[in-house]
Amino acid sequence: MIFPTDSTVFPQIPQQYSLPVQPTTIPGPDSKNKPTMSKRDDTFTAWCNSHLRKAGTQIENIEEDFRNGLKLMLLLEVISGERLPKPDKGKMRFHKIANVNKALDFICSKGVKLVSIGAEEIVDGNVKMTLGMIWTIILRFAIQDISVEETSAKEGLLLWCQRKTAPYRNVNVQNFHISWKDGLALCALIHRHRPDLIDYSKLRKDDPMGNLNTAFEVAEKYLDIPKMLDAEDIVNTPKPDEKAIMTYVSCFYHAFAGAEQAETAANRICKVLAVNQENEKLMEEYEKLASELLEWIRRTIPWLENRVAEQTMRAMQQKLEDFRDYRRVHKPPKVQEKCQLEINFNTLQTKLRLSNRPAFMPSEGKMVSDIANAWKGLEQVEKGYEEWLLTEIRRLERLDHLAEKFKQKSSLHESWTSGKVELLSMKDYESASLMEIRALMRKHEAFESDLAAHQDRVEQIAAIAQELNELDYHDAVTINARCQGICDQWDNLGTLTQKRRDSLERVEKLWETIDQLYLEFAKRAAPFNNWMDGAMEDLQDMFIVHSIEEIQSLITAHDQFKATLPEADKERVATMGIQNEIVKIAQTYGIKLSGVNPYTNLSPQDITDKWDAVKHLVPLRDQMLQEEVARQQSNERLRRQFAAQANIIGPWIQTKMEEISHVSVDIAGSLEEQMSNLKQYEQNIINYKCNIDKLEGDHQLSQESLIFDNKHTNYTMEHVRVGWEQLLTTIARTINEVENQILTRDAKGISQEQLNEFRASFNHFDRKRNGMMDPDDFRACLISMGYDLGEVEFARIMTLVDSNNTGVVTFQAFIDFMTRETAETDTADQVMASFKILASDKTYITVEELRRELPPEQADYCISRMTSYVGSGAPPGALDYISFSSALYGESDL
Repeated sequence: MIFPTDSTVFPQIPQQYSLPVQPTTIPGPDSKNKPTMSKRDDTFTAWCNSHLRKAGTQIENIEEDFRNGLKLMLLLEVISGERLPKPDKGKMRFHKIANVNKALDFICSKGVKLVSIGAEEIVDGNVKMTLGMIWTIILRFAIQDISVEETSAKEGLLLWCQRKTAPYRNVNVQNFHISWKDGLALCALIHRHRPDLIDYSKLRKDDPMGNLNTAFEVAEKYLDIPKMLDAEDIVNTPKPDEKAIMTYVSCFYHAFAGAEQAETAANRICKVLAVNQENEKLMEEYEKLASELLEWIRRTIPWLENRVAEQTMRAMQQKLEDFRDYRRVHKPPKVQEKCQLEINFNTLQTKLRLSNRPAFMPSEGKMVSDIANAWKGLEQVEKGYEEWLLTEIRRLERLDHLAEKFKQKSSLHESWTSGKVELLSMKDYESASLMEIRALMRKHEAFESDLAAHQDRVEQIAAIAQELNELDYHDAVTINARCQGICDQWDNLGTLTQKRRDSLERVEKLWETIDQLYLEFAKRAAPFNNWMDGAMEDLQDMFIVHSIEEIQSLITAHDQFKATLPEADKERVATMGIQNEIVKIAQTYGIKLSGVNPYTNLSPQDITDKWDAVKHLVPLRDQMLQEEVARQQSNERLRRQFAAQANIIGPWIQTKMEEISHVSVDIAGSLEEQMSNLKQYEQNIINYKCNIDKLEGDHQLSQESLIFDNKHTNYTMEHVRVGWEQLLTTIARTINEVENQILTRDAKGISQEQLNEFRASFNHFDRKRNGMMDPDDFRACLISMGYDLGEVEFARIMTLVDSNNTGVVTFQAFIDFMTRETAETDTADQVMASFKILASDKTYITVEELRRELPPEQADYCISRMTSYVGSGAPPGALDYISFSSALYGESDL
C-alpha cells in the first residue's frame, strides 16, 4: 500500500490536511489492480478498536466494517467526545452513503481538507481510500495536538520521543522507522514513565524480538495500549512502516499525558526560576559595579579638591600634566563604566517588568540618581580644579616676571648707590680751598638732583616687592629683605645728603665763584644721563604678552620712543657744546683744566659711550619685539587651528545628538532596522574619535604655549569633552532602549505592526518633538486609542508611566505601558498552579518531589528559599510553595 508523501500527509498545523487526487494502487495476488492488506491495516484496525471498545464494539475488517458508515460515525464520536447527527437506519446504498457523508462532513468541520475521498469509495470498500481516511483521522485526533516547543504533528511527536529517550544507552531516535527496530526505544519510553514495569538494565541491543515483544506485552497489559504491530515484521523489514509506528507511538504519548502535564509544569517553574536567578545575578553585578564606581569617585574627589599650590612653574605644570593624564587615561574608562551601569540598570528593570517582578531597588546610596549626583559633584570639582591650575600658572608666570624685574631694577639701583655713602661721609671740605668748596657745593647739588631722579626707581622697586607679597611669591622673604635694605639705604642716603648740604652751607660763605659752564654742563648732563639710563633700562626691560594686540602696543610705544631720539640727540649735542665751550674758554684764557668737571662725575666720554649704548640697544629691542610678534602669530595660528576644528566638531556632536534623539521614535522600518541604523551611528561616532584626539593634541599645544583664550570659537576643549561624553552615553542608552523594545516585543509577543502603531501614536502627540509627552498630551493619546479615562484611572496610569513624578512620559515608559496592556505574562497564580501539579494537588510540596521533577540547580534554588509549610497534615520537611510563588512576583515577603 503506497500512501501520500510527507509533504501531503504531514502539513504544518493548523493547515488543513489533503490527500492526493490520484492515489496509487498496489497489485495483489488475485488481480493486477486489486489493493492488498498490509501490516499497516492491522495497526489501523487495532487503533480503531482501542477506541471502539469503549463503546462496546469493534471491527474485524477495516475495509468492510466502515462501509455502512455506522461504526465510522461511532468511532468519531468516541475519539472527539462530540455527538454526530443521527445516522440513517436503512441498508440501501444511499443510506450508507448518507452516513459516510455525515462522518466526512464532521472530519471537514475540524479543519481537515479531504481531497479525492468520497463516500462512494468508502461504501464500495476501496481499501486505499479507507486507509487514507483512517490515517487522516489519526493525524487529526491523535497526533495533530502533540506540540513540543512550538513544533507540531510529526515533528512534535518525534521531539517528544527524543527528549524522553535521550538519557538511555543504545537509543537514538531520529525517525519513525529504523530507529525503532531494536525495540529499545519503546522500552525506554515505558521505563521513563513507569520504571516499575521494565528492568531496562537487563535489555540487550542484539535481542530486538525480545525487546519489541516485551514492550508490546507490557503496554497491552499495564497501559491499555493494544498490540498494533508485529515484532517479526518490524525486525525483518529494512524500513518499517512509518505511519504504523507513528500511530502506535502516539498512543504512548496520550497514555502518559498526565506525566506530560507535570513536565510542562516543571518547565514553567524552571523558566520562572531561571529568570529570577538571572535577575539576582544582574542585581549583584549592578551593586558591585556601583560600589566600585562610587569608591573611585570618593578617592578621586579629594585629589581634585587639593588646592595646595606649588612654588615653581615647573611643579605646577607637572600638576597640569597629571590632570591631563587623568582626563585622557583614567576618566574615560569610568565614563564607560557609568554608562554601562545605567544600561545594566535599565535592562534589569525591563526584564523585571517583562517577567512581572517588582522593580529593583539598589542598596541605599547606590541608585542611578545617587551615582549621577556623585558624578556631577566630581565634574564640578574637576572643573574648579582645572580653573585653579590655570589661575595658579598665570600667577606664577606673573610672579617670575615680577621677581626678575625686581632683581634687575634692584641691581641697577644698588650699582648706582655703590660708594655713595662713603662719598657723602667724606670731610674733604675741611681742607679744601674756597674754589674747591664751591665746587663741592655744586657737585653736591648735582648729586641731589640725581638723587631726586632715582626716587621713582626706589618707589618702583618697593611697588614690585609689594605686589610680589600680595601674590604670595614663594621667596618673598628674600625679596622683602633686599627691598628693606634698599629702603634703609635710601633713607640713610637722604640723611647723609642733608647732613653734607648743611656742612657745605655752613662754609658757603667761602664759595665765591664757580665756573658756570661746568655747572651748566653738570646740570644738563645729569638729567640727560638719567634719561639715557632710563632709556637703556626700558630698552632692556622684560615683558610678557598674550596676544598680537599687546605686543603691537609695545611696538607702538617703542616706535614712539624712537621718534624722540632726534630731540635727545639735540640735547646731547647741546650738552657736548657746553663742554666744547669750556675747552674753548680755557684755551682762550689759558686756563689749565684738570680734566675733571668739579660738579659731576660724568665726563663727555661717558655721555658719548651711553649714547652709543642707547643706539645699540634700539635695534636689539626691535629684534626682540619682532621675535615676540612671531611667537604671538604662532599662537594665533594655534588658536585658529583649534577653532577651525572645534567649530566643526561642536556642531557635528550636536547634530548627532539631535539625530539620535529622533531615532527611537522613528516608525520607518522594523526595530531591527532601527538597531542597524543606530549601530551605524555608533560606528560613525567611534570612527570620529580620531578628530577628538587631534583636537586634544592641538589643545595641549595651546596650553603648552600658555594660550588660555580663543576669540575665534565659542567651543572650549571642556565643551567638546562634555559633548563627546554625552554623545557616547546617548548612543549607548538609545541602543539599549531599542534592545529593550526588541526584548519587550519578543517576550510579550507584540507584533512589529503593533509597535509601529504605538510609535505613530506617540509621535503624533509628541508635540515638542523631544521624545516626551506632557500629561495632557498623554491623556489625549490614550483617548485616541480607545481608553475611557476618569481622573482616578488616569492618575493610576500616570503612577505607572511616571513613577518618579518628572511630569513627562518617555517613549520607553509608553511602550512598557502599552505592552502590559496588550500582552500576557507569567503570573504568581500560574506559577502556583504549576507547583500544584508537581505536588499532586497538595497545598505543600516535599523536597523529594522538587528533586524528582526539577533540574538539580532549580531544585536547590527552591529548597533554599521556600519556607516550611505551617498547615496541618503535612509530613516533616514539607515546604510552602504558595508564599514562595507570591514572593517571586513581589506580592509577599520571604
